[in-house]
Amino acid sequence: MDCTGAVLTLLLFILAIMFLLKKGSSWNNNSHNLPPGPRTIPILGNLHMMDLKKPFKTMIEWSKEYGPIFRIKLGCQEMVVLTGYETVKEALVNQAEAFGERASVPIFEHVVKGFGLVFAHGENWKVMRRFTLSTLREYGMGKRTIEDKITEECSILMKTIETYAEKSFDITTILTAAVSNIIVSILLGKRYEYEDATFIQLLKINSENIRLSGSPVILLYNLFPKLGFLLATPKLMIKNQNKLHEFIQSILKEYFQDLDENDQRNLIESFLVRQREKNMIKKGGYFCNENLMGLVDDLFGAGTETIANTLCWAIFLMMKYPEIQNKVQEEIAKEIGDHQPRTDFRAKMPYTDAVIHEIQRFADIVPTNLPHATTMDVTFKGFFIPKGMFILPLLTSVLHDESQWEKPHEFYPEHFLDSEGKFVKRDAFMPFSAGRRICAGENLAKMELFLFFTSLLQKFTFQPPPGIFKDDLDLTPVVGLTFIPMPYKTCAVLR
Repeated sequence: MDCTGAVLTLLLFILAIMFLLKKGSSWNNNSHNLPPGPRTIPILGNLHMMDLKKPFKTMIEWSKEYGPIFRIKLGCQEMVVLTGYETVKEALVNQAEAFGERASVPIFEHVVKGFGLVFAHGENWKVMRRFTLSTLREYGMGKRTIEDKITEECSILMKTIETYAEKSFDITTILTAAVSNIIVSILLGKRYEYEDATFIQLLKINSENIRLSGSPVILLYNLFPKLGFLLATPKLMIKNQNKLHEFIQSILKEYFQDLDENDQRNLIESFLVRQREKNMIKKGGYFCNENLMGLVDDLFGAGTETIANTLCWAIFLMMKYPEIQNKVQEEIAKEIGDHQPRTDFRAKMPYTDAVIHEIQRFADIVPTNLPHATTMDVTFKGFFIPKGMFILPLLTSVLHDESQWEKPHEFYPEHFLDSEGKFVKRDAFMPFSAGRRICAGENLAKMELFLFFTSLLQKFTFQPPPGIFKDDLDLTPVVGLTFIPMPYKTCAVLR
């Protein structure tokens, strides 16, 4: 049994009995001007006050009382929470060096052990990020070559959707597979059929681990990792990760055998060539197999889940707001017609571009952001924050900042349009985060979202299944590490 109310009560009871008080607080309240925050209690800190299913909501409420910068303690973990566009931008962009480290999170330290990109630290992260950015560009990010792959995948997806003959179906699986094939083509130099059993299993593992990593159980594990033996969820995450690593290792064996240094066809081969060039196969080198597995794992996960979730939201929102869907289709008919959508059309399609941006803002895919850490002692907006402090820049507070958005809690494409209907950029649009840790695949994601979205709405009109009305569609998300829409079915009506 996992984290039911009874288990949570038992855990808290064990904590109280064991009196797991660690070292004293790193904050010296008498010598520093610290951010304010709610009063803590021994062992739990502020955990007893927190909504474990939606911790960001509790933090938003605290920001109203303590301001945009406040400190809290969850179990033994002290942290500073940053809210609102101005505060988050100041930290991640204007003071990027000071706030640019990745915080140490027990479940991810256990699963990825600091390898790869997303949860890497220090110089290892710098080397892996440079390699990732240069290699993504080498294999077409932002160029015609990757655009051709996306449009080809769009065509395959459209033909697959047509087979449902306007009957209601769950679009999530095939949409996720289509999106995943883009990053897979960069990583492996190939694509998978949507019904491929191995591919489907990998997608399920990836989705499950992302969902579990934002669960209350994992929150408790991260705060009290020594009690992990009582929890099944961390063990399931590790089991899933091992399955994914077994698959990656089997792929690596093939590339080791057939590697041609003069003909690199994908990111894995480029990494292996760098490994040979640098002679860094030895333990401790940055281009080691552990980093390669971590990098493939990170790019597969991030390059699949966030874009696929955004497109799932897109279909759901078009069903919810058919008048907006109609306006997008009118613009597609005017500017694209029957041609294959290409990114060149985007500049002529301000309304469609605005709708895509608003989908990203409203969907709020990663509400809490991934945690940062300070690389030095820093005075930030008059407050002292010590080196190594866990920093949580809440993206949801930026994407719904009432000082930045006219209707922050509504789906309103006009956020990105001026009075003449021209597209306008908004500084508070930060779905990919910002600063040094901004998503490495941002440009690829933008291209995918435009091409998949316009291709889908060029070919189909999406409607709720018979008997379901738009007012019945619930916009409440399923909460994990990412936000996804409630499970739904759609009817894709040929245009």
